[in-house]
Amino acid sequence: ATKAHIKLNTKKLYQADGYAVKELLKVTSVLYGAMNTKGVERADVSEEDSSKFKFDLGSKITDLKAARQLASEITSKGASLYDLLGKEVELREARTESIARPLEINEAEKVMKIAIDCVLEQVQKTKDMLNNVALDEANLEAKIEKRKLELERSQKRLQTLQSVRPAFMDEYEKIEEQLQKQYSSYLEKFRNLTYMEQLLDDHRRTEQEMFE
Repeated sequence: ATKAHIKLNTKKLYQADGYAVKELLKVTSVLYGAMNTKGVERADVSEEDSSKFKFDLGSKITDLKAARQLASEITSKGASLYDLLGKEVELREARTESIARPLEINEAEKVMKIAIDCVLEQVQKTKDMLNNVALDEANLEAKIEKRKLELERSQKRLQTLQSVRPAFMDEYEKIEEQLQKQYSSYLEKFRNLTYMEQLLDDHRRTEQEMFE
């Protein structure tokens, strides 16, 4: 209807009665008039004029495509309009019932108050969670800082112990040196003793073989 420049009263269309039929007649009248106009134009053209008339094939094809598209859109819109008009009776009853129903302001205020309270409660819970997170974060940072200080003190104590030489260290090193010498002497004597025992065993074995 918009592309054909036809003004329709949608309110009368939705009523689905005789007024709706009158509105639909506007569309059919335009189509019917267009068909009659084409017929009259064809009748008025004389044989002499027909011989001089130049047929613009490209223009006619364009007009034909536009007419087909318009007819397809009118059919589609008509089907949709038919479905909507079929639901109008039911929708009109529901609409009338809703309009006639008294507006309970107190009940609406009660529902709105409950909804607002729920939202405020959720907001408060969110704030509490954020506060708890901030508190936990502060406690964790304090613990980390405490551990850092303890680690620094332990490292300083270790460095101090490593730099200080115990009072008994000199005596310890002296005794350690003496023990090392004693151990070296022991090894030498042990090797000599073992060698001498081996020689003695060989000598005894030789003598025994001679007596036999």
